[in-house]
Amino acid sequence: MSRRFGSVRARATLGAVLVVAVALLAAGAAVLLSLRSQLLDQADAQAERAARAVAAQLSVGTAYDRLSSLDDDDRPVRVVDAAGRQVAASEDLERISGTPAAEADDDLDPGEIEEEARFDDGSATVDGDTAGYRFAALRVQDPVEGPLTVYAGAPLSVERGAVRTALTVMLIGFPLLLAVVAAVTWLVTRRALRPVEGIRREMAAITASADLGRRVPEPDTHDEVARLARTTNETLAALETSVERQRRFVADASHELRSPIASLRTQLEVGAAHPGLLDVAGAVEDTVRLQRLAADLLLLARLDAGEEPAGGRVDLAALACEEAAGRPAVTVEAAGGAAAAVAGSRGQLRRVLANLLDNAQRHARTEVAVSVRRSGDRVVVEVADDGDGVPEADRERIFERFVRLDDARGRDDGGAGLGLAIARDVAARHGGTLTVGETPAGGARFELRLPAVTTEGVLRA
Repeated sequence: MSRRFGSVRARATLGAVLVVAVALLAAGAAVLLSLRSQLLDQADAQAERAARAVAAQLSVGTAYDRLSSLDDDDRPVRVVDAAGRQVAASEDLERISGTPAAEADDDLDPGEIEEEARFDDGSATVDGDTAGYRFAALRVQDPVEGPLTVYAGAPLSVERGAVRTALTVMLIGFPLLLAVVAAVTWLVTRRALRPVEGIRREMAAITASADLGRRVPEPDTHDEVARLARTTNETLAALETSVERQRRFVADASHELRSPIASLRTQLEVGAAHPGLLDVAGAVEDTVRLQRLAADLLLLARLDAGEEPAGGRVDLAALACEEAAGRPAVTVEAAGGAAAAVAGSRGQLRRVLANLLDNAQRHARTEVAVSVRRSGDRVVVEVADDGDGVPEADRERIFERFVRLDDARGRDDGGAGLGLAIARDVAARHGGTLTVGETPAGGARFELRLPAVTTEGVLRA
């Protein structure tokens, strides 16, 4: 059963049929009850009219054999006295049963007719035919004979026939209507889910081929399926970008690691063969470079994995002064304290400042200037040098991984090209930005903006 109704189309069709079936049953029951109630009211009115017509004649002392309405076979009438003896009845009335029970009769004045009639279902046999009737009982005070009770009936054949007809129509029509609902729901759901099946087939093909450049078809609609297709394509695009970035990262990392490893191996092999020719300083330099590159790659891997920075309080002014200490030709202009406080990892933010200062010192002619200030809800750190600056066309490219401009491609000067990429990634993880501009003298000016904190918490833009 679970497999039979495992598809969305089958469940939607079953759900629609069940809902409509419940609605039809409720509506049908309400119609039948309302129809029966109206027909019973009509029968009550007919029976009461017949009873009051006879009671009106009895109230003025009309003799039993001169009562009218006793020759109507459709509305049998029976009159009984206080002792329950029949004193008058319709012609051909053979038997009557199920009439309303009699009540006390000492509260009516001579000639008075009871205001409220009593009703009940019963049966009567007229001229050999027995049928169901709706009986009305009405008391009257005959001036001569005393208290009498008039029973008059209205046939229930019309009410029962109408109810049976309505029930037959419902029993025939409801299944047909449910079949139509099921067929329409099945076809409409099939048409609505056709794009979803196309998306599923394309996703299966993408999974089988591992070609993330493919995209699922987007229907020309503005419904949930179209939004699903667009979101799926956006996810595929992001996944393709991520995979391509990882591929480039692995390729570039392998390339960067190959050179120092090969150099270190060569030196060690030469040292093993000719100990006097071993370049210890070069081997140490290559080892340190490998260590730094491994640390950079590990940090980038942690950032790519979405590792959140520690939530400590960091004074960027004090951190900038600490990092600039001992560096030649580096000046710091900062207002410390709460004005320069940010939230984040002290170690990672120190790494950002160190990378910016390393980059500035590598390209500066004479000096590097650092400033830390508060700007609205942000703490701004500027690192400027008096070098040649960064061409406008390269101001975004320099933040890509393993990217080094032409004048910084040397092993000794350019590093691995990860410093600025790490700095921007760390800034982004801390809710900030890192951009590069130009100083009035033409040098490079890197601007780091991070959300400021107060005693109440982080100030968000």
